[in-house]
Amino acid sequence: MAIEIRQVKSGDEALFDRVAEGVFDYALDRKRVAGYLATPGHHLIVALSDGAIVGQVAAVVHKHPDQRAIELYIDEVAVAPSFQRQGIARRMLDEMLTLGKALGCDEAWVGTEHDNSAALKLYASRDVPPQPFVMYVFDL
Repeated sequence: MAIEIRQVKSGDEALFDRVAEGVFDYALDRKRVAGYLATPGHHLIVALSDGAIVGQVAAVVHKHPDQRAIELYIDEVAVAPSFQRQGIARRMLDEMLTLGKALGCDEAWVGTEHDNSAALKLYASRDVPPQPFVMYVFDL
């Protein structure tokens, strides 16, 4: 089965009518998808199998007010369970990193949980050491 990896842009909202279970954390709303895709600096790479989205990598370009560095923050990497362990996440991540470089980003970063062995293996395969990281979440 052929897997297509592609960047999704504004106008591609109809692709989200067919999404495999486990690719996104919550149900998709077409208006929310359209808003995400129309927002400058938001980028989404998807994996398609027979027209259905079976994986996704979402990222945001982050510019600092006091630094010259431009970062690509990789917010989410997910592949439907039935499509995992086929190299799809690696292909999407590679595509997102290539896009980040084309957008002028100097570096990219991603975080994951300590017990997410699949993500840890994927990111370690890029031959970069993990960084110490502490996160706080504030309800607003």
